[in-house]
Amino acid sequence: MRNRIQRGFTMVELIVVIVILGILAAVALPKFMGLEREARIAALKSMGGTMLSAAEMAHGVCMAQNCANGGAGIVIAGNPIIFANGYPNNASIDLLLQGYEGFTASAAGNRMTKAGATTANCWVQYGQPAAAGASPTLNYHNIVMGPLQEANINADLRVQC
Repeated sequence: MRNRIQRGFTMVELIVVIVILGILAAVALPKFMGLEREARIAALKSMGGTMLSAAEMAHGVCMAQNCANGGAGIVIAGNPIIFANGYPNNASIDLLLQGYEGFTASAAGNRMTKAGATTANCWVQYGQPAAAGASPTLNYHNIVMGPLQEANINADLRVQC
């Protein structure tokens, strides 16, 4: 008689593999569900950092050229930038950004709302300095960025984004 060579998997082996995959999916899925929200928050905070970096770079150009508040401003990368207290004003900040894919700019140009967020309150807003010698501010859904506000901002953005 010839010996039969077993080919394929038995039903028990297939069921064991399916059960193991189901357990892995049940454990891993909740961990991946929160990643989309965290990615939106990270993108929003990155946009805030980009806005502040652009403002600081423009501030350096302004200082080098002794620019005046208001008026014609300075042309940077082909865009006329108007300054307020040595920094770009609210209407000019979006002109300094190379692109803002995934965001919607407000009509004023200084608020960027993250596309795909769960609410319309997932935004960052640039604020021009209120007085000479002051720095621009970032506002994340009505919380002004400051050294002690990071935890409050993160908690609020987890609800809004």
